Amino acid sequence: MKLLSEFGNTPIDFAILKSLFPGYKSVHNKISELEKSGKLIRLKKGMYVVSPNVSGQLLSEELIANHLYGPSYVSMEFALRYYGLIPESVYTIQSITTKHSKEFKNSLGTFQFTGCSKEYFSIGIRQEIKELTSFLIASPEKALCDLIIHTPNLNLRFQKDVLIYLEDNLRFDMDAFYQMDKSIFEQCLKVGKKKATIMNLLKLLQR
Repeated sequence: MKLLSEFGNTPIDFAILKSLFPGYKSVHNKISELEKSGKLIRLKKGMYVVSPNVSGQLLSEELIANHLYGPSYVSMEFALRYYGLIPESVYTIQSITTKHSKEFKNSLGTFQFTGCSKEYFSIGIRQEIKELTSFLIASPEKALCDLIIHTPNLNLRFQKDVLIYLEDNLRFDMDAFYQMDKSIFEQCLKVGKKKATIMNLLKLLQR
């Protein structure tokens, strides 16, 4: 199991696992055996992660999301909760991708991926490090834009509507909101959807 433990909490695919067990006639059977014994966790067809009991490292939902379907970065409520900007617990790991929208369910939870344009995708992504694990996540500003833009039927026509949405719906940390980087909102306004709503968000920030 030493070979497996060296991968830590980084997801690995079938090709890598196959290279670890060259002497086995059926690598599929070996992988199935490792799954049943709790040494490997299946993330999706052909992708696995080593159990923390073997690797000695905690699993990272964010890193797993990055690997499950990419290019992608963690965002929306999941990212806002990560930054401590909203109080509610978030149980679905939400991400933005340049591919078609997709959802994966496994023993670790539900991973949702929402598609967007390549121009919009590249705005406001940062590399975060948590417990020695690095992953891609939206900046707080981009996570908020992503949430607003990709929430169906959400159109905030006036600044007061934005304020009600932030304070009442999200229970957003408003002190943190007024410290946000307006340049990211401005970039999202240029190439993203729901321009009127993002403009009202920007006006609220600047007032």
